[in-house]
Amino acid sequence: MPLKDLPLAAQPREKLLARGAGALSDAELLALLLRTGIKGKGVLQMAHELLQLKSKTKRSDGFDGIAGLLHASAEDLKQIKGLGPAKCAELLAVLELARRALAQQLKARTVFATPEAVKHYLQLHLAARTHEVFAVLFLDVQNRLLAMEEMFRGTLTQTSVYPREVVLRALQHQAAAVVLAHNHPSGTVQPSRADEALTQTLKAALALIDVRVLDHVIVAPGDALSMAERGLL
Repeated sequence: MPLKDLPLAAQPREKLLARGAGALSDAELLALLLRTGIKGKGVLQMAHELLQLKSKTKRSDGFDGIAGLLHASAEDLKQIKGLGPAKCAELLAVLELARRALAQQLKARTVFATPEAVKHYLQLHLAARTHEVFAVLFLDVQNRLLAMEEMFRGTLTQTSVYPREVVLRALQHQAAAVVLAHNHPSGTVQPSRADEALTQTLKAALALIDVRVLDHVIVAPGDALSMAERGLL
């Protein structure tokens, strides 16, 4: 049913203005962004299809829903019939704003008090990447974030991640501790033996300048693993 055929009080725009955005379902909020459907498919149906979207490039069991849309790519959105270039661009822009807002809120927290807070922060930054990225969170003595830097890209091995560069950046930031992180575009977050060996190499190098490695987090769309929680540090 087209939105205009709904009772006035049930139309998303009027409902939002009368009762606030919190009164709308995820599909209704998306429908407001999309504005119109196509012949044979109403805008609410299109919104529901977006919420059930499965990634074409990432594992299919961790992508659907409003949270999953934060990691959607233009290629993923093309699966929805009727979602043309203009709507696709607008939706990707809104999703990027949402990611940045969430990341800003997480960064503003005084302390990364738990592995969960760190995992959420890193998922926002790294989970949607289609290539492997190695990043480091540099923290002060109270575990407050000083900086996050993406230091290496590509297939990560002990030979492609240079400990001296991580040590140098830790000294420049005057960091007391670090959290290591990288993504697995394949979707699995299980650490490899190479991941474990790399962690120990960096841990030993940073110990020489009295910088602690608090964790090594592996992220993928919809999932993250803390090596500290697994006892792998």
